[in-house]
Amino acid sequence: MKAIGYIRVSTQGQADDGVSLAAQESKIHAWATLNDAEVVIFRDEGISGKRTENRPGLQASLDLVGKGDALVVYSLSRLSRSTKDTLTIAEALEKKEADLVSLSEKIDTTSAAGKMVFRMLAVLSEFERDQISDRTCFALAHKKKNGEKTGGDVPFGYLVRKGKLFPHPEEQKAVALMLAMRKKGNSLRTICRSLESAGITRKKGSLVWSPVAVLRIVKREQQMAKIKA
Repeated sequence: MKAIGYIRVSTQGQADDGVSLAAQESKIHAWATLNDAEVVIFRDEGISGKRTENRPGLQASLDLVGKGDALVVYSLSRLSRSTKDTLTIAEALEKKEADLVSLSEKIDTTSAAGKMVFRMLAVLSEFERDQISDRTCFALAHKKKNGEKTGGDVPFGYLVRKGKLFPHPEEQKAVALMLAMRKKGNSLRTICRSLESAGITRKKGSLVWSPVAVLRIVKREQQMAKIKA
């Protein structure tokens, strides 16, 4: 088993407050000694943890780690400042059948308990992202309910006057057709062909409809109907 150690500091302040490169490396060596592992250390000095792609030391450590090895860091903050990137790295290690060890948080996926803790953190992170998404969707739906434009292109079925959304008479007929056909169980592709056969154009004049575009409109209108109910 190899312990692929990764250490990082972004500022001189970090180098002076107890998480210097030397301090991090010392902790990793101690873990490797306890676990009878060969140590290889990679480092990034003076580089922020906000992104993964601009850190050559991290990329080299991820390239080297293999089946049965462990990527060892002093803390998850040294690995990444982004929860999304941390989980992406963990998934990549899992695919390689390698482990992740974070000494400060006592996360060690070489053990069953460590795997459980990390998966719980991943679930909590996903829950937090879903809540943010739900709040965003609710806010946008509330604006639409009040006839306010929410940014981006004007949605199909509507037109804008002085920042307010109003139904577009002709496009609303097409929206009603989509909803009626979907309610009867027609596939998205069948709805697309019907729209094209009827000569109904999209917002920018295209006669070609895609299932994704139809689904987006149908879901939006169904969500609006629920809020108004």
